[in-house]
Amino acid sequence: MIVLTGATGFIGSAALDDLLRRPGVRVRALARTPGEAREGVEWVRADLADPASLRGVCEGATALAHLAAYIGPDEERCRTVNVDGGAALLDEAARAGVKRVVHLSTAAVYGTRPHRGIEVDEVPTDPASAASRTRLESEAPVLAAGGIVLRPGLVLGAGDRWVVPALAELLSRVPARWDGGSALLSVVDVAELARLIGALAHAADPVPGGIYHASHPTPVTNGALTRALTAHGVLPAVTQDWPWERCLEELRAHPGRVTERQFALLARDYSQSSEPVWRLAGVRPEPDPLAFLTDASAWYRAHLGRA
Repeated sequence: MIVLTGATGFIGSAALDDLLRRPGVRVRALARTPGEAREGVEWVRADLADPASLRGVCEGATALAHLAAYIGPDEERCRTVNVDGGAALLDEAARAGVKRVVHLSTAAVYGTRPHRGIEVDEVPTDPASAASRTRLESEAPVLAAGGIVLRPGLVLGAGDRWVVPALAELLSRVPARWDGGSALLSVVDVAELARLIGALAHAADPVPGGIYHASHPTPVTNGALTRALTAHGVLPAVTQDWPWERCLEELRAHPGRVTERQFALLARDYSQSSEPVWRLAGVRPEPDPLAFLTDASAWYRAHLGRA
């Protein structure tokens, strides 16, 4: 039995699909609102903001895949769910004797300082939002328990309501290649990330605990990403090339939902070395980090109203 949190979310639902494809695996899925009945799934109504609802959820389990998090701007709720709720869940895992823990964090813990190809903590963590601050804090008890912490970069694919929608908005406000489109980004298809999580939670040979970057081993430039999305009819084409300062001027002159901090995460170098975790987990990702767009593009076009 594998306990899974976040099973109704973007990454968690993909992880649930992957786990159920593995022979003999049963999943105890925790959710505030349980999902549809499925063979091999035991839905349990639980809320990370209510530690009492977590009592006993890890009994009889062999692994915990903790993928749920609150990523909104409410600092108090971030702390309640991500830090306090995460700690309460880990207490339940320890009480039930669960030794294998896979915890989903984020590469956003490095803040907005541009970086390229860094190893884990090669640059200081400097989270710039309530969500990333509390997700960084939530890593500590996982590491103390010998668990695995995953820090993916930009997670893409059907169901992505942040990365590509943000790119679409930004291109409407700053309609150009941003500083030549050469910024190097760490991306990962949600299904590939789910396959990695499934392997780490279920593999016969456990991967050593610690922090791992969990993007595709091959980063992409933001120019290559936007061109691929344009080729699939998801984003409009751009023909101009603006230097960074001009990009910032245009962004500020055309206010929108995506912040300047978020723009920097998509338009400047933000890549991490991710090869070790795939090798240790024995998972070989698709050679092309953008291959998933062939299948995901229809969802993106529908979501963005570009059918």
